Amino acid sequence: MADYLNTLVFGIYPYIALAILALGSIVRYDHEPYTWRSGSSQLLRRKQLVWGSVLFHVGVIVIFFGHLIGLLTPIGIFDALGISHGFKQLMAIIAGGIAGIMAIIGASLLLHRRFFDPRIRANSSFADNAIIAILWIQLALGLLTIFVSANHLDGEEMVRFMTWAQSIFTFRGGAADSIAHAHWIFKLHIFLGLTIFVLFPFTRLVHMLSAPVRYLWRPGYQVVRTRKPQQPAE
Repeated sequence: MADYLNTLVFGIYPYIALAILALGSIVRYDHEPYTWRSGSSQLLRRKQLVWGSVLFHVGVIVIFFGHLIGLLTPIGIFDALGISHGFKQLMAIIAGGIAGIMAIIGASLLLHRRFFDPRIRANSSFADNAIIAILWIQLALGLLTIFVSANHLDGEEMVRFMTWAQSIFTFRGGAADSIAHAHWIFKLHIFLGLTIFVLFPFTRLVHMLSAPVRYLWRPGYQVVRTRKPQQPAE
């Protein structure tokens, strides 16, 4: 039963989550484009939002790209550059720890603001409240994994997760076997991360995909036309 659940959660569920993330985002953008926004409550209370938003977004961006590069870069590239597994894991602990602390402080400010400010609570949906709470829990789990990783500074624990992630994205079989014996905190962190992918298209998180990429190839000039003066009425 344990092997079956491990395969279901870490071998099959990732593809379900990624499919919902991709298809759900496309369908929402196509059918409900006016809901594709963050739904800012800045006008209701600005000060706490600024600090919480900056800390949260900076921390999450660092964490996201750290996970993306750290998990999906082929192990052979790190070996070719002379970066040992132990050094890579130590850098991940330090950088991830700093970014994680920033993000969870920001998330705590946003969580407090959303649940304890009467005006903002009255203008928040269930999805708004749920997603910030889930993100806070995910950040807390990520910070807890640091204490587990600190006991495995040889880097082999990280290699397991790199093998799992790269197996998923390259459709190699047996991906779940790579992390079958990983610590339960890591497994819960991965499961909740995949669940956030599932929830992504149905929450305000979709605004993360709204980066103005189109401005990179727009014309570098503006067309300005002079307006003909109107003739005075006789």
